[in-house]
Amino acid sequence: MGNRYAFLEKQYIGRDYIRICIRLVMAAFCFAAYVYERDRDNTQDLFLIVGFGIIGISIILLFLIQYKTLIHNKSIIIDGLWTAKKVKIDLNSIVKVRKDTYSNYLFNNPVYNLHRKGSIRFYSSGKDAIVLTDRDGLEYYIGTQRPNEMYLVIQQEMQDK
Repeated sequence: MGNRYAFLEKQYIGRDYIRICIRLVMAAFCFAAYVYERDRDNTQDLFLIVGFGIIGISIILLFLIQYKTLIHNKSIIIDGLWTAKKVKIDLNSIVKVRKDTYSNYLFNNPVYNLHRKGSIRFYSSGKDAIVLTDRDGLEYYIGTQRPNEMYLVIQQEMQDK
């Protein structure tokens, strides 16, 4: 009993290091304001509650899947959150595969099935992406944490007849 899929990767919303740092700085600010305002007036408890709320939400986001990528039977299946439609990309219609950086920006918002400038983008965190070009010239940018492995599996699935 081998693997059920040729490739399986889950992307989580809360595991982007920059977003984690932003949330921790906001929580630290709330705790610092709580300590500073402790002897001044009655609003200090609000800072404590908000600080713990930010940390609690950060912990929940660490386990919340944004999308998962499956490569199986000459197709790539990208399945998102509850209301997101499942996207299936047939590898028989793909003419070119390459590894690339997702974006040159430091901050990138997580996206699922974003149609923009002749491309469809799937991104959660990291810098790397696999770019698939189909016969019509439409490019699929699929963000991944394991670009080398995904690239090799796609190449192998495309070569298998």
